[in-house]
Amino acid sequence: MEKQRETYNERPVYSLSEITKSIESVVAKTYTRAYYIKAEILKLNYYPHSGHCYPELVEKEDGKIKAQMKGVIWSNQFRVINERFLKMTGDPLKENIGILFLATIEFNSHHGLSLFIQDIDPSYTLGEIAKNKKEVIERLKKEEVFDANRSLKLPLVPKKIAVISVETSKGYSDFMVTLKQNHWNYCFETELFPSILQGDRAAVSLVTRLEEIEKLKEKFDVVVIVRGGGGDVGMSCYDEYLLAHKVATFPLPVITGIGHSTNETVTDMVAYQNKITPTEVAYFLIQQYNNFAVAVEDMQNTIVQYVSQKLVTQRLQLDQWEESIYKTARFIVQTKQMEIETTQQSLKTATLRFIDLQKRELERFETTVQLLSPENILKKGYSITYLNGKAVKDKTQVKENDILTTRLYDGEVKSIVIHDKS
Repeated sequence: MEKQRETYNERPVYSLSEITKSIESVVAKTYTRAYYIKAEILKLNYYPHSGHCYPELVEKEDGKIKAQMKGVIWSNQFRVINERFLKMTGDPLKENIGILFLATIEFNSHHGLSLFIQDIDPSYTLGEIAKNKKEVIERLKKEEVFDANRSLKLPLVPKKIAVISVETSKGYSDFMVTLKQNHWNYCFETELFPSILQGDRAAVSLVTRLEEIEKLKEKFDVVVIVRGGGGDVGMSCYDEYLLAHKVATFPLPVITGIGHSTNETVTDMVAYQNKITPTEVAYFLIQQYNNFAVAVEDMQNTIVQYVSQKLVTQRLQLDQWEESIYKTARFIVQTKQMEIETTQQSLKTATLRFIDLQKRELERFETTVQLLSPENILKKGYSITYLNGKAVKDKTQVKENDILTTRLYDGEVKSIVIHDKS
């Protein structure tokens, strides 16, 4: 006898299992085959201990989730799919990539509605990666920063180097050995900033290291990002906008040597220089150092040659000046000697004339003196009267009874003054 169904408000009540079985039946009848579906892996949810993977699949529109559903990849299928995906794309299955997959749609009472993924087409993902790469390049060019880092000026001697790498990696070791053991013994100063260099977390890690270096930018001349080996595996992180934009707008020249040769990443494109291997990066820096050293040596040789030529020219000029000065001095001396001799002769002649003139003048004075001497005057009949030894020139000088002495040419006469009463 069939059990009577429970009702509520005159409507039948169903158990949860009845509903899930009904949905399961409808889904099984409706979706009878596998379908090709495109979506983006939001979260991978891979469990290494079991090997199973339960990706969260989404469809986005304008950055917002439009649809969401969970997927299931059993361990055997995941291993095959992941190996093929890695071989063709260079990356394992990871989050935030677009995929085209073949899946059946199943509903389970315990796990709900799921997409059971049987295969994933790597070529579609490659197309999505290329599309995303193109979009990142166009975005950077639109923002006018694509060529910003390449437009910077590399210091003449890039001596102080900030290195982003892993200390234990072969690429870092090759870079350091080549740099330090250069033929010319150039000295470089390096500081390591350890970072994840591949995989999902690499872009964020690299940007974090660049931000640390930017705060210390006055300490460095250049930034180097190097990794070794691995081919193109895990390289898609270098196409991410976050990292490419940071490198493009970085205030110091950035040089990449991330060990790949098939595809040039966006980060390589916007970097100041990109080299395939860390060793080539080291050679590039050594060459810059050497270019400067050669230029300095050439300039030194040029200066030495110039100074040598200048010294020879100056020596010749000095010799010429010395000869000219000697001849000029000799001419001046000879001229002055002639002038002195002429002056001496003139002086001698003038002196003799002057002496002769003075002699004649003295003779004339002597004659005059002789003519005017008292003896000559007295000789002519003149006399001189003295009173008390003084010549009398006026009668008022004498008085009665004064005794006067009159000097004549041949003697003296004494007389007494008598008062004239008449």
